[in-house]
Amino acid sequence: MTDKKIHLDIDGMHCSSCASGIQLVTEGIDGVKKVVVHYDAKSGDWDFDDTKTSKEAIVKEVESLGYRIV
Repeated sequence: MTDKKIHLDIDGMHCSSCASGIQLVTEGIDGVKKVVVHYDAKSGDWDFDDTKTSKEAIVKEVESLGYRIV
């Protein structure tokens, strides 16, 4: 098991509910250990096990919700 941390800037969040939705959905990804999405900073931080998921998988999930990683 290898723990990784990533920080992503997220475009398209218009309210705190957007941040909550991103956090809730990405917490459900197998291997994601911790998620904190910051509406005011328009960004998020993820801790994950890279033997189970990847940065690319997290980005894909966020983008599938209609947001853009910048």
